[in-house]
Amino acid sequence: MKTSIALLAFLLCVPAFAQTAAPKTPARPKVPAIPADAQWHDVTTWGVEGRGWGDQERKRWFDRFPAKAEKTVTPAVWNLSRDSAGMMVRFKTDAKSIYTRYDLSKANLALPAMPATGVSGLDLYARDDKGQWRWVACPKPDKQHVETVLISDLAPGEHEFAAYLPLYNGIEKLEIGVPKEAKFKGLQPRSEKPVVFYGTSITHGANASRPGMVHTAILGRRLDRPVINLGFSGNGRMDAAVGDLINELDAAAIVIDCLPNMQPADVSAKCVPLVRQIRVKHANTPIILVEDRRFTNSWITPGKAKFHDDNHAALKKAFEQLQAEKVPNLSYISGDALYGTDAEGANDASHATDLGFMRQADVFEPVLRAALK
Repeated sequence: MKTSIALLAFLLCVPAFAQTAAPKTPARPKVPAIPADAQWHDVTTWGVEGRGWGDQERKRWFDRFPAKAEKTVTPAVWNLSRDSAGMMVRFKTDAKSIYTRYDLSKANLALPAMPATGVSGLDLYARDDKGQWRWVACPKPDKQHVETVLISDLAPGEHEFAAYLPLYNGIEKLEIGVPKEAKFKGLQPRSEKPVVFYGTSITHGANASRPGMVHTAILGRRLDRPVINLGFSGNGRMDAAVGDLINELDAAAIVIDCLPNMQPADVSAKCVPLVRQIRVKHANTPIILVEDRRFTNSWITPGKAKFHDDNHAALKKAFEQLQAEKVPNLSYISGDALYGTDAEGANDASHATDLGFMRQADVFEPVLRAALK
């Protein structure tokens, strides 16, 4: 009887014991607030890389094209040129925290297959002790006015930072903030000639998770030189009007990557004239022609596979014609493995994930390095 009473007492105590012994869920760390006396720095006072055409008049400071382009390019290209894709601001600071506030031009902060961090985010990198660019932070925009702590509790000492601007949104105003006592220096755009990329939505940045993960940005970090991103979603079509604007740039190399928006007949009609047009102003600047990537499900969709075959053949024929004309400093990149060969490089068959962009950069890099020599 005594044993039964003792056992019953023990069993009655077990739930209470189990409840008190369960581990507690740790509290989320509090997001630090921006201090009222933070010092703010307007990015336009020292400039961004990836913004060509010097001081020519613009409708908005962060537009990719000068204002005059509205009269020459198509309305679609003009509207897309107002996205800040490819622009990057650099600065040095010894701050323990970095803040940002910026105003976006479009209320649509995300796309169906692309997060707000890529469409509308400000993507922060820093150089490590070996001089290599490494990722630091990217905010998650949820409204058109973004005001947030980018990063806190930074390692002591002065660091060089670079922040990539939104890919599929425009910027009305952008400021970088640091604590009142911190040193801060805006770094003017580097004087090295940029690599200019002219292309489609893929060049524009779809569907990168962050602005720094587009292959153009990856290549800019690897080559350690400025890039200009002239990607226009659905509208990279080897247009002569864009060629005229490219001819005003002092480029280290020019990458033409327009095939995803073109049919084979268009490639045959427009590629050779565009290269000839650019050669008028850039007699020896390296020009790289790029085949379109293959849809990642083209292995099981014959119609898509044939489209790529025909498009590639048209570009190859144009390249061979230019070679026969002895046009100098031409290079060629095959599209078959731009996303890899395992069908894992895109999230909608067409546009790259971060994995696809990294693989694309791996293919581009040796060709660009050879051309830049």
